[in-house]
Amino acid sequence: MKSDALELTLLFDYYGGMLTDKQRACFDLRYNQDLSLGEIAEELGISRQGVHDAIARTEAALQHMEAQLGCVSRARDLQRACSALAAIADELRAAGQKDFAARIEAAADFIKE
Repeated sequence: MKSDALELTLLFDYYGGMLTDKQRACFDLRYNQDLSLGEIAEELGISRQGVHDAIARTEAALQHMEAQLGCVSRARDLQRACSALAAIADELRAAGQKDFAARIEAAADFIKE
């Protein structure tokens, strides 16, 4: 199953430093600069098929890293948990428990950092 461009870009943000220079260059030119395979091939001095293969390997590597490490998934889980804590803090504040709500918000803010 192939991820969409936004998902791949997010994976690249997390794991791009673990890729080779060639993989980073091909990915950046394709997804961040929106160049065609032919334009990338010309830019890097390789064949269009070589660009296609490099991008496919890079996408697979990024997906494999996420499957093994789960950093993006964990970050999403933390964001959901922080949102839930914020909702609970709002409920507590509405119920007149402002001090407890502030403590929960402080803990959520600490987690976000």
